[in-house]
Amino acid sequence: MVALLAAAASGWAQTTPQQQWTGTWATAPEWTGKGDMPQTTTLTDCSVRQTVRVSLGGSRLRMQLSNEFSAEPVEIKGVYVADAGDSTVIDGRSVQWLKFGGRQAVTIEAGKAVYSDAFKYKLRPLQRLSITVIYGKTPVNATSHRGSRTTSYIMKGEAKPKRPFVTTEKVDHWYSIAAIDVQDAQGSCIPVIGNSITDGRGSTTNAQNRWPDMANSVLAPQGIGLLNLGIGGNSVVRGGLSEPALKRFDRDVMGQRGFRAIVVFEGVNDIGGSTGHSEQTAKELIAAYEQFIEKGHAQGAKVIGATITPLRKSFYANEGYFFKEAARQTVNEWIRTSGQFDGVIDFDALMRDESDPTILKAALQEDWLHPNAEGYRVMGEFAAKEILRLMNQ
Repeated sequence: MVALLAAAASGWAQTTPQQQWTGTWATAPEWTGKGDMPQTTTLTDCSVRQTVRVSLGGSRLRMQLSNEFSAEPVEIKGVYVADAGDSTVIDGRSVQWLKFGGRQAVTIEAGKAVYSDAFKYKLRPLQRLSITVIYGKTPVNATSHRGSRTTSYIMKGEAKPKRPFVTTEKVDHWYSIAAIDVQDAQGSCIPVIGNSITDGRGSTTNAQNRWPDMANSVLAPQGIGLLNLGIGGNSVVRGGLSEPALKRFDRDVMGQRGFRAIVVFEGVNDIGGSTGHSEQTAKELIAAYEQFIEKGHAQGAKVIGATITPLRKSFYANEGYFFKEAARQTVNEWIRTSGQFDGVIDFDALMRDESDPTILKAALQEDWLHPNAEGYRVMGEFAAKEILRLMNQ
């Protein structure tokens, strides 16, 4: 296994030019409804301290901020990063202010995203990074990622790096932050498009134990970083929450930097909501996967498909369930045997109960649709092993 890891890391490092930007962390931006905005204040004239866990390390970074789903501009007075401690605590010695075109402040127009200027920072693989955004005037509906599974802290006024952060409200969402790239990464990244199972419903808030996190614990030291582009409730073709994967794929996946592969693990919400037209849903999912594969191959990337995990006993096991199960089996068989994907991560085979393959293993599930923390650990370690094997072929 050690030899395999070393070979995989060496091969990936050789394919990544030294000056190319490579994603070390990313999330999928979304429109933010009232329920996911702060409840006791607004973001206007406030500071928000947010925490992320990166994958790859580096010494030269840039950050992407997004206002793509807001109807008004967002005024940002300043942004600084620092090594994260517990809660709002940061290492003041590591603070680095970001600039945008040489200026500390930036206004992002509605529907747009911006990159910071490149800046020097000693970013370690897998480290927790604190990001403090100081807002001026903000939109009624921010651009956010709802399912951060990580607590963000809101303070009225401007939060100074060397002064206590006085929290007025806590929220488990990320606002404005969209991606972090490193310029001198010794490796490459893999965007993962998915739904709540990738986004981490059922994982432990602030523990960073979603399955991509657990996989990164193995992969990042070998120069491979997974980027989590999961969205809770998301569908591939239509319905669900936020933009369907067919619409967001170009921005959320193809828009990432320095990727050499893509993982597609999405479809259970399409199937679960397909009462009365499950057979058509299976055909549409396969057609969507073919589009993703074509786009990935056009950029020279391998595209890896992950099979859809069981849904019986979940809230989707209602009227028409047996047709839904038939659709899931049809789609999974195509993923495994069509030869269209460059590799397969068989989460279905991993997570299903041996005595009843239509349900998840009881010890690994949270609500018979989502895994629990132990389930995510098992999935992440399995995915890491499979990715290393596939990328070493």
